[in-house]
Amino acid sequence: NTLLTTADFEFMLRDSRAQALFVSKPLLAGFEPLIGSISTLKHVFVAGGEGERSVAALVQGGAERPDVAGTSADDPCFWLYSSGSTGTPKGTVHLHSHLVQTAELYGRGVLGIREDDVVYSAAKLFFAYGLGNALTFPMSVGATTVLLPSRPTPTDVYAVLKKHRPTIFYGVPTLYAALLADPSRPRRAELNLRVCTSAGEALPADIGKRWTAEYGCEILDGIGSTEMLHIFLSNRPGQVRYGTTGQPVPGYELRIVGDDGRECGVGEIGELQISGPSAALMYWNNRAKTKATFAGEWTRSGDKYTRDADGYYTYGGRSDDMLKVGGIYVSPFEVEASLATHPSVLEAAVIGVADSDQLVKPKAYVVLKPGQSASAADLQQHVKNQLAPYKYPRWIEFVPELPKTATGKIQRFKLRAAAGA
Repeated sequence: NTLLTTADFEFMLRDSRAQALFVSKPLLAGFEPLIGSISTLKHVFVAGGEGERSVAALVQGGAERPDVAGTSADDPCFWLYSSGSTGTPKGTVHLHSHLVQTAELYGRGVLGIREDDVVYSAAKLFFAYGLGNALTFPMSVGATTVLLPSRPTPTDVYAVLKKHRPTIFYGVPTLYAALLADPSRPRRAELNLRVCTSAGEALPADIGKRWTAEYGCEILDGIGSTEMLHIFLSNRPGQVRYGTTGQPVPGYELRIVGDDGRECGVGEIGELQISGPSAALMYWNNRAKTKATFAGEWTRSGDKYTRDADGYYTYGGRSDDMLKVGGIYVSPFEVEASLATHPSVLEAAVIGVADSDQLVKPKAYVVLKPGQSASAADLQQHVKNQLAPYKYPRWIEFVPELPKTATGKIQRFKLRAAAGA
């Protein structure tokens, strides 16, 4: 992940015990303090570098017909470090077959990706979401992928959408919100979108509806994870229900489990668990977390969900983000989604904070749109008008930005730490 710090890279190198590092020359400065200080790191190769450490020299010194590793579908192939939205990143080990499984089940099965598609993913290749979006899926059918080295600002994203006219665009909720808020956004006729997707966090219904009204293209909101490699629950083309995360991707089984360990019925909230062919083998160097997450054939997501009678799943927040207000579960995402429908609000995050009686109540951190204003009382009344009275945020703090992972996931644990919650 090119957006991380030297401290992050040091953690990953020490945790993985990697023997070789490949790094692009522009990023080498972030690794220089580590070279020579990590005993397991034996080789460093620089793309765009010179001398014996260059990737070019390594390639030139190789055999014309290099030996191919004798691996099978069930052998470990690679691992990705989780985004750290709930703390320290974890090295998630995947098998060779997982790349094929996700391309077939989601890439072809849900997106219907084909050879004549041009795809652009705002999520980079070093994320599980971006890896499938921009590499595995298009390469599996011979489609074209557009890569943008810079961060996906609204200006740069719209430039790609207009110049290269991708038919598939993969984004995240915060980016869609920023794109819709951009006063210089292009007209529908300037784009060539066939399907859009969203993951990373649940997509607020209002954003999805406004995007479709603006560009005539549905956003397929879904949820995936580093542990499952890509999306396993998603809306489908022509069957989108904004405000939900859709239905299970064919090939995956889902269940919702309550605090008592029993499977939940329709409308009951519990933890989402997944069974499917792309589940990670383990967390590298973290047996305790492996045992807690991978329970036999089921993988625990840590996400709270409900399921309706039609089989559509609705996000209720992370298991460790759920609030109990007056003995009743409150989803922070539900409150955030309500706040996001206010015309002055760009985005919001909600956590639980104890009041003077040491009872937990919702607190909201709100980022306003540029040039917009709103009072705490305005926003509180806005939520009261939409949700049950006990769900409104008792406190609202206006902030310039929210703490996020490089994938755009809100790090509520940092807000809780700052609030002493």
